[in-house]
This record gives sequence, structure tokens and C-alpha cells, in this order.
Amino acid sequence: MKVAVVGGGLQGIEATYLAHECGWEVLLIDKNSLAPATGLCDEFFLLDVTLEEEKLLKVFEKADLVIPALENDKALKIIKNIKSKVSAPIAFDFEAYEISSSKQKSNTLFESLGVPMPKLWPNCNIPVIIKPVNASGSQGVEKITTVEKLAAFTTQKNFSANNWVIQDFVEGPSYSLEIFGCLGQYFVIQVTDLEMDSNYDCKRIIAPTILNESKQKDFEEIAFKIAQEINLTGIMDVEVIHHQGEFRVLEIDARIPSQTPTAVLKSTGINMLELLAQIYLDNEKPDICLQISGRGVIYEHIKISENIMQVAGEHILTTSGPIYFCSNFFGADEAITNFQHQKSEWVATLIIVAENLNKVWQKREQVIQNIKTYCGITAYQDLLPEGEE
Repeated sequence: MKVAVVGGGLQGIEATYLAHECGWEVLLIDKNSLAPATGLCDEFFLLDVTLEEEKLLKVFEKADLVIPALENDKALKIIKNIKSKVSAPIAFDFEAYEISSSKQKSNTLFESLGVPMPKLWPNCNIPVIIKPVNASGSQGVEKITTVEKLAAFTTQKNFSANNWVIQDFVEGPSYSLEIFGCLGQYFVIQVTDLEMDSNYDCKRIIAPTILNESKQKDFEEIAFKIAQEINLTGIMDVEVIHHQGEFRVLEIDARIPSQTPTAVLKSTGINMLELLAQIYLDNEKPDICLQISGRGVIYEHIKISENIMQVAGEHILTTSGPIYFCSNFFGADEAITNFQHQKSEWVATLIIVAENLNKVWQKREQVIQNIKTYCGITAYQDLLPEGEE
């Protein structure tokens, strides 16, 4: 089977990797010839979706399935508008994405459903987190710790309240869960644990979760409630933080996520892209065997610069240029990396798998030590959000 993946960034890396795990051929489309996923695809098409509609249609004609893996609103509008001209299904819920891509619309949805979320300013205390309304993940996120700094931010010449969400800064562990929808039926796979860097960008995914079964069910109920309300078709990622005994929803994303699907695949053997394809190609809910536990997996990003190793958020991949798949990478089961021998600066996503969480952490320590030894690392930094140890 051939899949056309639109976008060679973080979601494109994920979609391309998962497609290859299914044994599919990947046709990648991006306007950047050095997009990270260009090193992973089978065939690359250099084109700007927003300017070259006819060329885009010709690529889509070669595919059995189209997977938008980007968050460019103009590009997504083009794809939506040509949907009727494309014989291959487009695996994307445009209506659900319109809600999830706006933090204001998402927050309005949460409030209407009674889903707990961080309180909005001014109905909360300092410190607060400010987020661009239409950005994803950690893009533009900033923690503000004093009223004076918040006042300075909100009185800037170009500040518009419609472009920002200001919320209570809540502390606690973060978790993620993907939920699927098909013809009014919904199902989930596995909760994963998230760890952030100093910019609140996810640096590490751990599976299976350390949450007990009761807490997992609580999280799942939140995901089901949201998916049912927006009549989800396909996939949606729900991210929460556990604060003072309850889950608070940070954001939802109704598109193929990055990072977590690979961790879930390695832990459970279930490929989310394969499920997504079944929903759009067969128009029926996939028949899968669900499980709560799974193999231990650590999926994390590292950056090597001279003799310094940093564990940092996935943003380090976005400017790395083309990256490639590698197995048995310094003892890691797999890696996605631009590593070259004798190269002093490189990045890698390490995928480490073992029988359980204890064993995968032991294995991970050996992998890190192997890299330190080979590269002559003298400084190791596992970056953390401000105030965490």
C-alpha cells in the first residue's frame, strides 16, 4: 500500500515511521527539501501545498491513503477543498481539528462538558501559563511568575487577548491518551507518561503508565466524553496533568500525534496508523485486542554538541535536517537520527524497549553511558521545567 504523508515535520516523522512499520510505501510531500522526514520516506515530492494544487493532486493519485501530518491552516484548507477530487480517503477529521487547533474553542468545549482544566485568568492566581491560541504543544508557551510581568506582557503594543490563552500554572505529572472514533463508536489504546524539558516541550515518553487502573479509567472517561461531543472520526490526542487529585485537560489535538504512537506500538504491538487506515479505508471500527499493560518503553530525544549531552524536547529535531532510521543504536533498540561518525553535533530519538519499566530504565542507563563514552561527554543535562528537580 502507498500512503501520501503531507508534512515532513514532527507529525510527518511519526506517520512515516508508523507506515513503514506497517510495511507501506511512503510518498512524502513538503515545501522544505531538508524537512526531517525526508530521510525516512520512500519518495519525496518538493512542493508547496498552498501554491501547487495540480501537482498535489497528481501525488495523491498515486496513493491509497492520504495522511495530513501538519498544522498549517492554509494547507489544510486546500486539502479539504480538493477532497472531492481525490479517490484516496483523506485520514483527517477537519471539523474536530477546527476545535482542537484553537485553545479558546477547546476551552469552551471543556467548560460546556464540565471537564476539569486549569482556571483562566483572571480567575486564578500567579503564576500563570500563557499560550498562543492556535499553536500546538509547547510552541510559544511561557510561564509568568509575577503580576508585574503579566501586566508588561498584556500591555505590549501588539498584544491581543484574542490571540492568547492565560491559565493557572498547575503542577503535577503529565499524561497522554489517544482516542479513536468511527461511526459513533470510540476506543482507546494505552495511557503514556510524559516528561518535559525546560521549555515545557516533551522530551521523553514512558510506557506503560505508572497510573493505577482506576486513574486510567478516569482519564479514559474524559477522553470519551470529549470525543463523543465532537463526533470524532479518526484519532485525537488528549493531554492532561494530574494536579491535587484530579486530571486537568491541557489540550486536545485531532490529528496524528508525534512521539506517543511509536511508544504505544513498541509497548503493545498496536500500530495507531494501521487503525486510522482501517477507519478511513474500511469505514468500520477496527477489531483489536486492548490491554492495559505492555512492555516497558522509553522514547526520548537527545542532542549532542561537542562534549555536552542534553535530553531535550522534540523541537530539537525540527532544525536537524533529514533524519534516518537506525537499529541497535549504542544499545538502543532503534533510533531516528542524523548521527554520523566523527560528527560532533547531532540529534537522536532513542527508542528503548524491555520486558518492564524497571528493566527498560536499566537498559536506558547503559545506552546513555555508551553514548557518553563514545562521544567523550563531560556534561550531561536532563533538562527540566523551572522549579523541578
